[in-house]
Amino acid sequence: MSRATKIVATLGPASSTPEVLERMIRAGVDVVRLNFSHGKAQDHIDRARLVREIAASVGKSVAIMADLQGPKIRVGKFENGKIQLVNGTRFVLDAARSELGNEEIVGLDYKELPRDVKPGDTLLLNDGLLVLTVDVVRGSQVITTVKLGGELSNNKGINKQGGGLTAPALTAKDMEDIKTAVSFQCEYLAVSFPKNATDMEMARQLANVAGEPWRHKPGMIAKIERYEAIPQLEAILKASDGIMVARGDLAVEVGNAAVPALQKRMIRMARELDKLTITATQMMESMIVNPVPTRAEVSDVANAVLDGTDAVMLSAETAAGKFPVETIEQMAAIAQEAEGAEFVTIDTDFANRQFGRIDQSIAMGALFTAHHLGCKAIVALTESGSTALWMSRHRIHVPIYAMTTQAVSQRKMSLYRNVRPLLMPAFDDRDTALRAAEQLLVEQGVLMPGDTYAITCGEPMGYPGGTNMLKVCRVG
Repeated sequence: MSRATKIVATLGPASSTPEVLERMIRAGVDVVRLNFSHGKAQDHIDRARLVREIAASVGKSVAIMADLQGPKIRVGKFENGKIQLVNGTRFVLDAARSELGNEEIVGLDYKELPRDVKPGDTLLLNDGLLVLTVDVVRGSQVITTVKLGGELSNNKGINKQGGGLTAPALTAKDMEDIKTAVSFQCEYLAVSFPKNATDMEMARQLANVAGEPWRHKPGMIAKIERYEAIPQLEAILKASDGIMVARGDLAVEVGNAAVPALQKRMIRMARELDKLTITATQMMESMIVNPVPTRAEVSDVANAVLDGTDAVMLSAETAAGKFPVETIEQMAAIAQEAEGAEFVTIDTDFANRQFGRIDQSIAMGALFTAHHLGCKAIVALTESGSTALWMSRHRIHVPIYAMTTQAVSQRKMSLYRNVRPLLMPAFDDRDTALRAAEQLLVEQGVLMPGDTYAITCGEPMGYPGGTNMLKVCRVG
């Protein structure tokens, strides 16, 4: 595999059969997303089992990311399933209403809305396609004027322009879903609508407690989709293992025009803090119904790759679209083409850096050496995956092969940019492990006689965080 950027694909009705899922994994899926906004707990358990079985049969490492629903900030249901909002008319959002809605009034899933808004606020419905201005709040009712009308159907989302909705990031449903996700040892847990580091710390604590019977601790991904999260970005990153640039809700709250620059800033900050990034929302949206993407979508995916994202994500394209496999193939081709245009900046990356840890210094030394010697590969013998993560934060055109004895570490590293995770047996002796690593890469066709490669490991073997050796080898 020559592609460095990873692909996250959402499972759904279009992609839950063994045949389609196998084709998707063969086409390039590295991480499967299970969307807990839809389906029952058993549905996710069954899909996770299927992913594990098919990935094993294909011989590829595939991680599972469980994506929590978060708070339901939505309108209720309508008598006829949908209504037409007309510009300039009055429309009431009523938190106390239990009856079905109509053209004049609708209930709310989010009962706190009347407390969170005031006259003059702007509410955006259905991903910002509909705009309401708040005129007055009277008890449980938010009385608005339709500023931008259109069709409004059941359970569409509500955002407040500029943020300010007080809904907690973790609901009672999310807490139960965390238990379900950890029961099948998901590699990553994505938390919806976190506002600060505390939200992520709480989610991590709940996941770690739930995972104790299996000694499992999933990586935590913060979905950046709230206005309030932007000033707290650095703190949220430090409390997480990575972030998702969730451009849908974020764009509604901060405005579409602000999102491209925010995307670049988020990815840059995450890389500097040794965190992961997933760029998501509408990346190949037209391929839900069309067999080829638009030119704008091609540019969008390519720009995310050039920004340095670890992964690009597909939602409805693979969950409900007509062309799930073709979408993955197109995305993989775009990513690979964009990576060929990247500039390697290893020398300037290290110019003013100081490394306080031996293992991190060894990782950086491997990158520098491999780049200047023109090595065919960088090989990291790693237990936890930390060495491979540090290496993957820097742009280099030399592929990184991360070899671990831990299946969980192997799957987690499926999300790391430019890292190819491989499982290898445990060895007590360093030289035996080094020979086995070289032999494995020769057998896979990665290395050939005469090729040079850089390899890192720790001595004594088998201790997380113990990388303390760098060796440059030539295949005999």
